[in-house]
Amino acid sequence: MITAELYHVPLSPFCRKVRLSLAEKKIECKLIEERYWEKDTDFLRRNPAGKVPVLKLNGKVLAESAAICEYLEEVYPEPSLMPDDPIERHEVRRLVFWFDDKFQHEVTSKLLYERVNKKVTGQGFPDSKNVRAGLSAIKFHLDYMTWLLDHRRWLAGDRMTLADFAAAAHLSSLDYISDVDWNRSAAVKDWYAKVKSRPAFRNILMDQVPGFLPPAHYADLDF
Repeated sequence: MITAELYHVPLSPFCRKVRLSLAEKKIECKLIEERYWEKDTDFLRRNPAGKVPVLKLNGKVLAESAAICEYLEEVYPEPSLMPDDPIERHEVRRLVFWFDDKFQHEVTSKLLYERVNKKVTGQGFPDSKNVRAGLSAIKFHLDYMTWLLDHRRWLAGDRMTLADFAAAAHLSSLDYISDVDWNRSAAVKDWYAKVKSRPAFRNILMDQVPGFLPPAHYADLDF
């Protein structure tokens, strides 16, 4: 059985995206929590950028979540998280970038990082201006997801792909701190329930962050 080691932070959406890909492909993975902000020398040798996730697999040390997921897709193509058609693959990559760049900048960094990361890393209290901006921006993103799902079965097309895992990774992290209004969109709520019910999601729903209790519904697969 293939065994991997993933240096991660539980609520990091980038780490969760990699964890979902590993679990979907049934790659057994040992999780190692990394306090990356302490800039440990050994960790910096693994990734000089000082960021998680970092994956050790097949004697290789891999960094950057998008590159890791592409590597997994190439080396372990089944089950596939990317379509065969080039234009459909482009759409998946576009949406992965949408969530890992635009959504991250406008929402996750304004909510999760302000509410959780600052406390965990000892950087002080949340900036209320940033929190308000994040709560406003997430409405636009949920509406955009609703538009996509009105035209497709899944975010990028007719089958589940890495785009769904990228989106779910961010939303599950925000859901942990109750920052997702699931009543805004029935389509998004139903989509998330489908992703969340996959076996690959089960370990993520067991995450616990000291000092931050998840909402009662967080691990409820029936939502």
